[in-house]
Amino acid sequence: MNYTEKSRKLPIRGDYDVIVAGSGPSGMGAALSAARAGASVLLLEYFGSVGGMSTTGMMSHWTGRVQSKLYTELLTRSAQRYFTDRPENERGIVNTIDPEKLKKLYLDMLNEAGVKLLLYTFAADTIVENGTVKGVITENKSGRAVYTARVVVDATGDGDIAAKSGAEYYIGRESDSLMQPATLMFKVGGVDYSRAVFPPSFETLVPTDKGELQQLANEKLPHPSGHVLLYRSTLPGIVTCNMTNVTGIDGSSAESLTEGEIVCREQMEHIVKFLREYVPGYEHCYIVSSGSMLGIRETRHFRGVRTINEEDILEARQFDDWVVRGAHFNFDVHNITGAGLDRTGVQHKFPQLNGYTIPYGCLVPEKVDGLLLSGRCISGTHMAHSNFRVMPICLGIGEAAGYAAALSVKYGISPRDVNISELQSLLAL
Repeated sequence: MNYTEKSRKLPIRGDYDVIVAGSGPSGMGAALSAARAGASVLLLEYFGSVGGMSTTGMMSHWTGRVQSKLYTELLTRSAQRYFTDRPENERGIVNTIDPEKLKKLYLDMLNEAGVKLLLYTFAADTIVENGTVKGVITENKSGRAVYTARVVVDATGDGDIAAKSGAEYYIGRESDSLMQPATLMFKVGGVDYSRAVFPPSFETLVPTDKGELQQLANEKLPHPSGHVLLYRSTLPGIVTCNMTNVTGIDGSSAESLTEGEIVCREQMEHIVKFLREYVPGYEHCYIVSSGSMLGIRETRHFRGVRTINEEDILEARQFDDWVVRGAHFNFDVHNITGAGLDRTGVQHKFPQLNGYTIPYGCLVPEKVDGLLLSGRCISGTHMAHSNFRVMPICLGIGEAAGYAAALSVKYGISPRDVNISELQSLLAL
């Protein structure tokens, strides 16, 4: 049964050179670089704060690496805010995240660049004419409205804008469409740092008087949780937990997201009980806060002009048309059916130590104009995605997308026709 909504005229509330949908690291990178290159930019965000997983999602730290002026600037300025009360020699670049301070830093950077920000706003649909994206239809408390642009950058993570614009994609793993599990991050207080352990990966084994922690978690915690990932924070006695786990979740479905949120919050009390009983230094821990968004690792993979695959990463390919350089991480494939690392994942024994590049074509949808992909939804295989989906690399992708969008506007050309050499000169360190 269907309902036909009454047609209505929508107000055009703004016209910009570039619209960026989503303010996670890739969206921040796109908005800031486009604005710094001289474009007028509107940044749309569904939540009440910017930063996506790095703030609203309460991610513990920046993991992986990338050669990016913007990423280096962000780490440096973050360190200055985190450690202003410490000696000068302790204020170097760090990768630990203080979500509250990072929220404010992001806002300061957007303001400095002259980006127009609109929070609490959902990018509900797109305007497409003759295969070219011309704008975005938004929905918020002010009602439904239109914002037009010369270029739209999709930094929604799930590729919501690209999907609504007709760009081709597939979901999850190529063989069966299954996706990596989701996680809700949370923090515990009352931890004795002098005795506490901080296992940073699935492959980190921690022997204790009661047994090895990863094995104990697998035995004691309710499925599909069952691993121990604990990270220091910028606050004394506070630890960030990456231990909730929910499989079979589709981050492009509201119903599925709701289910994931419920499952993860149910797991949190079991995890705290486990920490108190089995993990040294956590005997008196308690929940102090949790993320306001579910951490979705994988949904849509779009078909671009180019597609990066796992061989490109393993061989540390240096593409002539690179727009991201020095990208490095591992094949961080979380177990698609349970806890821990998937059988296809490789962390500590990842064989490739050098940085790879990402070509510009991965950001350009194959058949839709006026649109650029940014972040984890670019054109890449399931395995390659498990590497480039981490936040520093996504920020580098966004930085490239923003500069490319600004060049497209400057010369009045399609994003797919941007001069790569000029784009690379803007990205050079």
